[in-house]
Amino acid sequence: MEEMKQYRATTRRIPLVRVATAAMAFFTLSALLLAPDTARAASSHATAGIVVSTAKNSQFGTVLVSGRALYTLTPSSTACGTKCFKIWPELLLPKGTTKAVVGSGVNGAKLGTVKRANGAMQVTYGGKALYWFYKDTAGQVKGNLTDTWGKWSVVVTKKASSGGGGGTTTTSPGGGGVGF
Repeated sequence: MEEMKQYRATTRRIPLVRVATAAMAFFTLSALLLAPDTARAASSHATAGIVVSTAKNSQFGTVLVSGRALYTLTPSSTACGTKCFKIWPELLLPKGTTKAVVGSGVNGAKLGTVKRANGAMQVTYGGKALYWFYKDTAGQVKGNLTDTWGKWSVVVTKKASSGGGGGTTTTSPGGGGVGF
């Protein structure tokens, strides 16, 4: 009988010790895994916003980007609405942000915003609203095209040297270097 009591006491302690050890290990690992996310969230919150800069593209030259290439629209008679915005997301500022961050190669005087009907602030360049193309990834320019909503053009800040080939962009009046 004494052996049975001792056995029960031992078996009760082992699971409690194991549970406590497992819980401690879980919380330690959780802290280690979540710490970088917390630090990243804090640092991204401090620099929250949209950065507009330039990138070189072999076909078009130097183009405006914010993670991906940025485009402007010369509208057709069909307004860009819900379906259009799925294909052509607007470059919107996060709530509470009043202007985009001027990145490398960007003329800050041309960077601005326009307030949309829903109160969102859309980033503009040279007075024209900026959009992304849903099929682009970083380094790609696939959206230089005409569709139901109008003509979409990548924003070119400096044209490619001769032999850049094939892309169509129009330039701003007066022959400036920004393609719209």
